[in-house]
Amino acid sequence: MTLLCFNLPLNAQYQPNNISSADLKKANIWVNETYNSLSQDDKLGQLFIVALYTNKGEGHINDVRNIVANQKIGGLILMQDDAARKINLVNEFQKKSKTPLMIGMDAEWGLFQRIAAAHKFPWAMTLGAIQDKSLITEMAAKIAEDAKRMGINWDFAPVVDVNTNPNNPIIGNRSFGSEVQNVVNSAMAYSKGLQDNNILAAIKHFPGHGDTDQDSHLDLPVISHSLKRLNEIEIAPFKALMDKGIGGVMVAHLYVPALEKTKGIPASISKNIITGILKEQLGYKGLIITDALNMGAVANKYKAGELDALAFIAGNDIMLFSQDVATGKKLIQQAIDKGEISQNRVEESVKKILLTKYYLGLTSYEPRNPENINEDLNNASHSEIVQKMYANALTLIKDEHKLLPLDCKETYYYVPLEEAPYQTFLDQLNLNATVIVKKATEISAIPANSKVIVGFHKDNSTAYKPYKISTESKKTLAELTKNHQVILNVFGSAYALKDVDISKVSTVLVAYENNEDSMIATAKALSGQTKIWGKLPVLVNDQLKAGMGLDLRPSSRIDLPLKKNNKTLIE
Repeated sequence: MTLLCFNLPLNAQYQPNNISSADLKKANIWVNETYNSLSQDDKLGQLFIVALYTNKGEGHINDVRNIVANQKIGGLILMQDDAARKINLVNEFQKKSKTPLMIGMDAEWGLFQRIAAAHKFPWAMTLGAIQDKSLITEMAAKIAEDAKRMGINWDFAPVVDVNTNPNNPIIGNRSFGSEVQNVVNSAMAYSKGLQDNNILAAIKHFPGHGDTDQDSHLDLPVISHSLKRLNEIEIAPFKALMDKGIGGVMVAHLYVPALEKTKGIPASISKNIITGILKEQLGYKGLIITDALNMGAVANKYKAGELDALAFIAGNDIMLFSQDVATGKKLIQQAIDKGEISQNRVEESVKKILLTKYYLGLTSYEPRNPENINEDLNNASHSEIVQKMYANALTLIKDEHKLLPLDCKETYYYVPLEEAPYQTFLDQLNLNATVIVKKATEISAIPANSKVIVGFHKDNSTAYKPYKISTESKKTLAELTKNHQVILNVFGSAYALKDVDISKVSTVLVAYENNEDSMIATAKALSGQTKIWGKLPVLVNDQLKAGMGLDLRPSSRIDLPLKKNNKTLIE
């Protein structure tokens, strides 16, 4: 057994930049020595990551504490919500663990995805509109900085699903768009920002979750495309990124008949898909991790523990969000004893996990200080970079009457529509122009031939909120275009324009999201302070296609004196 351990090659897709041959040798020595020091039960424990919440009470935390101590698991995924408490618990668990823990988090749009006190970064769909992809790398580096501050080593991001279905209930805003190359370029930039700063990335959700109309958190979606289509669209980003050093691939809970002939078998437990395609055909050597095993797509069909064993047998290295580690370990060992899988499979996965931990610096873990953590995760440095992202994502669909940039000598009327806040946008606009607010019920009082700014302000509280524009808002917009020159600002998904008639709207600008940062960035761009040059990342309809977007350079008008202490006018 000892000779076998040392003869098996050590592989990990991720390596730190500029690693020397001496460092590689040290890594190999540490991995082999650590592996040989572990009992079989400890080795199996490395295959599991469990969830840690701080909003589920002390009973839950004690359960996790016992799992860490007794099952010798490989890592944790941090869920909601208290950052300081999480740091204290991670410090405690790392100190007590014989083998360092890998600490992961879903932080696609920054730690805000799980920690409400953190600063929100843009969704992937917004980033997909940005043309200078180095900006995405810059943003991801900031997310990596926040992750390090928390003691997090693995960001389960980016999503590389190609969102070709506007009705996708779970991907949507989380995708960089509907075009393969844009998804690849954006995802590579995001992964680089993480991994250049020693935070592992994970591309997801293999073999592609972009064309579903079901949420795999609830049920098992079916991807019924042909093999040709899958290779051209769904699998294409994974193929393109396989050899780019990205450390992890997350496998989805999807049924894909063209890839798995046994009816109803999810990709996440399909040996044909994970071992046959991902490992053997595509040659991926990094960490392969399941999507969360508590999700309804699999948890409703398989018993906890049984599911973990099936996932490992299929070729996964790590079972994420395990619901029964002890049973999972027992069933994996039984499969080994029966000859269904070999001990080499355990060795391959565990050594890959250990090598990645070594490369991430976990052999010399330094406890994090929880003091001032909320301020460290949410301050002016975050606002600055986030507003830069929103500014560069802004997409000008049309500007027929050259209404942009706004003229500080003009008076504009503003009509806010839909359900979300808009005051920050108004306040910022009003620094450079006179703005008179009119509710939808008051538009008849606007003088004929006025310049009217309309805002579709959609709810930005989660990435999954409906993007559709109400019938009432569409009627108000149509009415305004009869007698006025209209500048339409969409503070929501580009898909919001799917069934909106913009043929008579002079100017249409897509801002993608509705929050303070996006509203400030949009107002500055409207007043000519920043360049507008984003492109639509998705196919919206026959008229609005991916890649559309006009360029508008900053205006010399910003040299004019800014208005001081001007209040928004409401008539």
